[in-house]
Amino acid sequence: MVGPLLRLLKTLLLLVAAVVLAAGCGFGGGGDLTLGYLGWDENVANSYLTKALLGDELGYEKVELKLADEVGTVYKDLTEGKTDAFLDAWMPNHEQFVEGGRGRSEVSRDPWYVDQTRYGIAVPDYMRGVRIISDLDSSGTDMITGIEPGAVLMTKIETAVIPQYHLRSKLVEATTPAMLAELDQAYSMKEPFVFLAWSPHWMNQEYEFRYLSDPKNAMGSVDAPQTLHSVTQEGLAKDEPAAYALINAMRLDEDQVGSLELEINKVEDPEIAVRRWLEVKKTGSWYGPG
Repeated sequence: MVGPLLRLLKTLLLLVAAVVLAAGCGFGGGGDLTLGYLGWDENVANSYLTKALLGDELGYEKVELKLADEVGTVYKDLTEGKTDAFLDAWMPNHEQFVEGGRGRSEVSRDPWYVDQTRYGIAVPDYMRGVRIISDLDSSGTDMITGIEPGAVLMTKIETAVIPQYHLRSKLVEATTPAMLAELDQAYSMKEPFVFLAWSPHWMNQEYEFRYLSDPKNAMGSVDAPQTLHSVTQEGLAKDEPAAYALINAMRLDEDQVGSLELEINKVEDPEIAVRRWLEVKKTGSWYGPG
């Protein structure tokens, strides 16, 4: 079975060569590039993967990654020209940010993630009596551990979910790594823990948990399936056609995202992890018949 990234790698050079030749430019290795990203694991993974492919396959000598502390900042950096691309726009949840940069940035037509997303409030499976959001006040904890401020679900929980369900639980901001570290500790000790979960993410492979149902639909469309897109600087297709072609050709499925994230978790340097991951794919069935 041919996976989406296999098809990408098989057609990458042909695709980019066609785009670059059509633009009348030299092949690859153009100017410097800066990719904005958030500390979300899938965004770390696809950003470092894109950086590796730009350098190793297309000859870019300088690709920098610029970490933003919240969602609004990563879009602001893009529209102000501090970065060239952001590779993890959750649509339609990020529509307000995309609209704010209309005319200065461009959203990829097709999503880079090919499977269905999930997004919501979750609890470990061992919390057997907690299945809907209204059960949270009897969950054994009065805290919902969240992620970075500015995330759409964080705002929705604070302004709609907690009031509509009259929850005593408090939403607590945290970085994604901090939330995951607390999840791991609580899970190992089977302690009550309420957190924000989503897919694609390696947590879905490592832990047994469930997303809580929302019978009052307090979250509206926020927890509905999303499509994950890349957003690039307006004009990148002309200035850096090779990079633009690669970014827009990227395709990953849930297993690939999860396995890449887990590989990154094993080592301190994500670049080393990405290249190890790619090497395993190349020496396996990655370049087999398609």
